[in-house]
Amino acid sequence: MQSSSFLRISDILRHGAARSPQAPALVEDGRSWTYAELAADAGRQAALLRGLGIRPGDRVMLVAENCVAQVALLFAAAALDAWSVSVNARLSEGELETIRRHSGARRVLYLAANSPDAAAHAARAGALPCAGRSLLAGPLEHDCAPEPVDAGAGQVAALVYTTGTTGQPKGVMLSHASLLFVAATSSRLRGLQPGDRAWGGLPISHVYGLSSVLLGTLCAGACLQLAPRFDAARLLASIRAGELTIVQGVPAMYARLLALAGGQAAPLASRLRFCYAGGSPLDPALKRAVEALFGLPLHNGYGLTESGPTVSQTRLDAPRNDTSIGQPIPGVAVRIVGRDGVDVAPGEAGELWVRGPNVMRGYYRDSLASHAVLHAGGWLATGDLARQAQDGALFLLGRTRELIIRSGFNVYPLEVETALNAHPRVLQSAVVGRALAGGEEEVLAFVEAAGVSADQLQAWLRPRLAPYKRPARIVFMDALPAAPSGKVLKSRLPLD
Repeated sequence: MQSSSFLRISDILRHGAARSPQAPALVEDGRSWTYAELAADAGRQAALLRGLGIRPGDRVMLVAENCVAQVALLFAAAALDAWSVSVNARLSEGELETIRRHSGARRVLYLAANSPDAAAHAARAGALPCAGRSLLAGPLEHDCAPEPVDAGAGQVAALVYTTGTTGQPKGVMLSHASLLFVAATSSRLRGLQPGDRAWGGLPISHVYGLSSVLLGTLCAGACLQLAPRFDAARLLASIRAGELTIVQGVPAMYARLLALAGGQAAPLASRLRFCYAGGSPLDPALKRAVEALFGLPLHNGYGLTESGPTVSQTRLDAPRNDTSIGQPIPGVAVRIVGRDGVDVAPGEAGELWVRGPNVMRGYYRDSLASHAVLHAGGWLATGDLARQAQDGALFLLGRTRELIIRSGFNVYPLEVETALNAHPRVLQSAVVGRALAGGEEEVLAFVEAAGVSADQLQAWLRPRLAPYKRPARIVFMDALPAAPSGKVLKSRLPLD
């Protein structure tokens, strides 16, 4: 695909419909939509948006879980030069209202066909049906002022709100150019072909599900099998039935697939040719177990909302045995920077800085926060700690704000989590620091596990971690708090 000639993400669909109109683009609940049918749906939704008063530069908020109508509305908004604000319907009423107010959305649309949560939000908001009973529109916001429109690909396509893992969510302005770049690059690095069918269970409201999964799949003329939310049993059944060739997900998703598979002795029979983990750090024990289950390398990568998201990825032709997040993708440059703002020595740890066409335009209505992370020369300070090996491969160490200082030593939560997750009874863990008197911190571990005690886990950690790295307390939880994407929300852990 010649994405360099495209100015809007809707050009992906236009190109696909012209090239292979009868090829399958999306599958939902067993029904298939061709590229021509999806393009026609997007055209009808564009007319609907115009009728609802949506103008170029307006923000239109979509409260939904993955569905064909949501995809058509995303492309329709792009064709109108409106900004889409996709929000997962599983967010709370308060979270939705915060995003609505901050974005200044002209309209809020609720897609209720496959989402009881969206229907409940619509009822609370007094939204009215506007295209059948499954699409409901909230009132027109007359005070909404449209943003300036850029005729080039620098126009903002999507306002994506961060999950707020460490603080208040921010509205990330991603341009058409950013999303087109990530879609084309992701498609190419995965080796996607028109005959591929990818799993589409990662939320489209999350940047990973939007650009890499949705746009990347359609960019290649392949087919995306939509799922409103992650269902381990349904995904495993689809893999066993040979319905999928591509699976992308977060590590927690793969952990649940492994638990469901129940210690499969031989690799699972399937048509999978590529599986990939991203969105949160990958544990080495999990990687080995997934590779044994599928008989394939589990590729790994890294990104963040502010970079659209992809920064680095392991290569299809060069799978790795470690948990490196791979090398920077073509067109993206990286630096490892110390606290003094100077690049560290090769191999040393520091903050990862990124530069490329994928980087956001800034945080909406927050110039102070934008200036704090966007630096001269187009560099984005990611807030993530990393080191780079001699071969260029990156290794993630954790968030700069999550670094724990204990007895004068640096404790990287990811190292402690990796040791905990290696225990066969641990599904996943989250490690944080808690402030003590005198500027000291202690290490707390929150664990999702079964059939193991805190004393047994401490015994497991003794030969694996230095004393200052071991948790002062291990707290068991039935489920760690997580965003719809599966990312653990450490800000919601009960620290008291």
